[in-house]
Amino acid sequence: MGFYCIYMLKIALELSLEDLVYEDVASKFFEHFVSIADALNTIGGSGLWEDNTGFYADQLKVGNEQTKLPIRSLVGLVPFFAIGNIPLSKMVPLEGFNRRTQWFLNNRLDLAKQISFMEEREHNQAAYLLALPTLERAKRVLVRVFDENEFLSDYGIRSLSKYHKDHPFHLNLQDEQLSVEYVPGESTSGMFGGNSNWRGPIWYPMNFLLIEALERYHHFYGDSLTGDFPSKGGERTTLGDCAYQLNTRLVSVFLPDKEGHRPCHDRNALFAKDPHWKDLVLFYEYFHGDSGKGLGASHQTGWTALAAVCLDDIGRKRMNLCKKDESDSDSDDILEDETESPTEEKKA
Repeated sequence: MGFYCIYMLKIALELSLEDLVYEDVASKFFEHFVSIADALNTIGGSGLWEDNTGFYADQLKVGNEQTKLPIRSLVGLVPFFAIGNIPLSKMVPLEGFNRRTQWFLNNRLDLAKQISFMEEREHNQAAYLLALPTLERAKRVLVRVFDENEFLSDYGIRSLSKYHKDHPFHLNLQDEQLSVEYVPGESTSGMFGGNSNWRGPIWYPMNFLLIEALERYHHFYGDSLTGDFPSKGGERTTLGDCAYQLNTRLVSVFLPDKEGHRPCHDRNALFAKDPHWKDLVLFYEYFHGDSGKGLGASHQTGWTALAAVCLDDIGRKRMNLCKKDESDSDSDDILEDETESPTEEKKA
C-alpha cells in the first residue's frame, strides 16, 4: 500500500500542475503513506523491522498475543519496493502541499528517522526521495538479497532465503507444530491447492519490482550509492549496475546454451533439438530456485511476459555502452592526432 500511495501521490502532483483541486488529493495520499510508514515501524510496539537480522518480518496476532516470525522471505523485501522520486518542479507551485509536508518534517521527527522522507539530492534533477525504509535499512536488506547463499540465484531472486534449507523456521501454535523451510521447486504440501509455491521459487513480477526499485535508488543517489553484487566476493558497483546484472540473470532462464538447452525446459531434448519445438518458449508461472526449471502453469503470459521488457532494457543498456565505447575511442584518436602533429611538423 505504501507503493500504491507513492504513485497515486505522483499522479496527483502531476494533475495539480493543471488543476489545483488535485493538490488536496496529493496531500491525502501523502498522509496515507505516513500512516502506513507509522504502522510499519510501530505495530506490536517495535514494528516489523528486525534489527538483529537486518530484514523486515511478519507478526502473527492470535487473541491478545503477538508473535514475530523472523522468516527471511519476499515479505521482508516488499517495503523496499515503496520508493519514489519527486522532481522539485512538481512541488514548487503547490503551496498547500509544501506546507503540509513541512509540518510533518517539523512535528514527526520520530517517524522521519524510520523512513527516507523528502531527502534532497541534486543528482539527475531528482529533488526529493520518498521511501519506506531508511537508506541504512535498505543497504542491510540488499546485503541479504544479493547473497548467493540466501536470495540470489543464477536465475533471479528466490522467494525464500536458502538459509531456511538448513535452518527451517518452527512455530508451535495452539498445540500444532508448524514449519517453513526452503522448497525451491513444486510445493511439498497441499497449501494453496498444492499448485503454487512461495517458499523458494523465482517469481518474475517480484523480481521485476525489485529491479525497478534498484533503478529508482540509482536515479536518486547516482554513483554515490554502491553495493557488492554478489554480496560475498562480488564487485563493488552502483545499484543501477546491480539492477542490470539481476536483469541478465532473470532472462537467462529462457536463453539456450551451446547445446540448445534452456534452463526453463529442464534439459528436455525435445525443446533443445527438435526443429518444430526448439524455438517454442513457454511462459511458466514461476521457476525453480536453483535450476531455473519452469514450474506451475506454462501459459502465464500475464506476468512472465515481463521477460520481454527485461530483454528490451538489457538491449538498450548494451547499446548505450557501445555508443559510449565508440565515443571514448574517437576521443582517444583525437588525442593521438594532437600529440603526433608536433612531431610531424618537426620532421617536415
